[in-house]
Amino acid sequence: MRLSRRFATLTVTAALAITFLGLAGSADARPGPKPKDLQLQVLSFNDFHGHLEPPGGVNATLGVQLDPSATPVGGAEYLASTLDRLRQNARYSHTVAAGDLIGGSPFLSGLFHDEPAVESLNALGLDVSSVGHHEFDEGVSELQRMQRGGDCHLEDGCFAPWGEDGYPGADFQWLAANVVRTSTGRTILPATAVRTVRGVKVGYIGMTLEATPTLVAQAGIRGIEFRDEVETANLAARELRRRGVETIIVLLHEGGLQSGTYQQCVGISGPIVQIAQNLHPEIDLVVTGHTHQPYVCNIPDPAGRKRMVTSASSFGRVVTETTLTFNSETGEVNRNTTTATNHLVTRIDPDPVQTEIISRWNAAAAPIANEVVGTISEDINRSQNRDTEGPLANLIADAQLAATTAPGDGGAQIAFMNPGGIRADLTYANIVGGEQPGELTYGEAFAVQPSGNLLVTMDLTGEQVEQLLEQQAISGRPGGRDVLIFGISHGFTFAYNPEGQFGDRINPASIQLNGATLDPATSYRIVTNSFLADGGDSFTVFTQGMNRLGGGEDLVAFTEYLDEHSPVAPPDDRITGI
Repeated sequence: MRLSRRFATLTVTAALAITFLGLAGSADARPGPKPKDLQLQVLSFNDFHGHLEPPGGVNATLGVQLDPSATPVGGAEYLASTLDRLRQNARYSHTVAAGDLIGGSPFLSGLFHDEPAVESLNALGLDVSSVGHHEFDEGVSELQRMQRGGDCHLEDGCFAPWGEDGYPGADFQWLAANVVRTSTGRTILPATAVRTVRGVKVGYIGMTLEATPTLVAQAGIRGIEFRDEVETANLAARELRRRGVETIIVLLHEGGLQSGTYQQCVGISGPIVQIAQNLHPEIDLVVTGHTHQPYVCNIPDPAGRKRMVTSASSFGRVVTETTLTFNSETGEVNRNTTTATNHLVTRIDPDPVQTEIISRWNAAAAPIANEVVGTISEDINRSQNRDTEGPLANLIADAQLAATTAPGDGGAQIAFMNPGGIRADLTYANIVGGEQPGELTYGEAFAVQPSGNLLVTMDLTGEQVEQLLEQQAISGRPGGRDVLIFGISHGFTFAYNPEGQFGDRINPASIQLNGATLDPATSYRIVTNSFLADGGDSFTVFTQGMNRLGGGEDLVAFTEYLDEHSPVAPPDDRITGI
């Protein structure tokens, strides 16, 4: 579908009274369906991130705030069986997702460039999904290969578990309404999908967040434009209505934050609030993701009518069941009868098809996964909220500095690591392949850094380093997080004032390298990963770096450091004030 550069926009002229309901699907008595009414069950999830196996550690549950029962949840075997149980309650059912199905994945799927994740999603009956920003981790061309199949991975070739036929592609359709080629204005994948229920057309609009370019490496998205979510959705809704579609659902990889349980919507905040307030009234349901939060909200549309806005946590741990009632003759949705409920994906009745898929890929991965690459003396953890200093981020920075210190390797003096690039902790007692406590396998190291970034060294002046450190706190950072604190290498220190104003949280005199304050006019050699080097996470100062030199893979630097320095202990603190 060709998108015009003109967008249909809505002007909200009065403040909207927003009702954020606790158990939104059952907060008040609702009339039942009428004889001409049809009911469509929409089962949705988001941010799967290739989690075929049940998440472990802190991700094994939703946490006591979201789920006071602390029930273990997740895993593709149980996601599939949960979906099957819920489908038994409905005559008509669609299964949809809101992006980040692949990318940032654990070892089992990430090692094979998420081909296992797509096979799993095909088997559990996914119909349609929006793209998320992680779908672009390997660039647009690789995402299109993941959709269509037929070709082997450009660098690593074909993987044995497929046999002679090779990777078949996705049975479900990824949608990318706001992702267009600048040269043509055409979307890289379809903008919308239409499914028919008893003659009634149900339209889906799929989008990622407009800020995707700040979250992915630039090399894979050159010549690609990520357009405004509201303008794109409203234009697409108008086009769907022109085609006779009355029931319209948005799948959006953007979300919010709330402080209630997984069934609630307490104090919802973040980008999704303003987006939902401005999406056209003809849109009947908004399925969201990105923030890894579960919620069931009722955010009135610009006409003041109730409209459900939902999210299902992450890693296949929650499924949202939404029931839409619409007139079989007109296709109009009765918002007063719409219900939505979040269901925990409890670990009972594993699906045998998913079990076989996991077993087959585990067999292919085992020789690599179980190789011991180093040892640790105790747990080394991430910064869970990414807004404080993290020992594991510092350890990775140390590894990147060690890999690039030599003049021929880049001559680096300081290393910076983004907390969002760390996807798992190093746990002393974790045993995955028969190794001893404290021994780390390649699979565990991969789970920590699955994105496959390259190292980049460059020159930054002392003044630029100060500006870079200030960018750790940016008001309105995409994803709802204002603060992201770097991991930094040994010998580099600074003081951070969390109470200071944005842009004024770093004391310049505290920025030191081996005890000497950085000179604003002197150039220093720094190293980081290619994601940050391209300005990822809004750290735009990196793009100003001069005399760039590419290096090896970040995971190789990490595993070599573990091998040479074992047993490894948690690094020392390097930032004062937090």
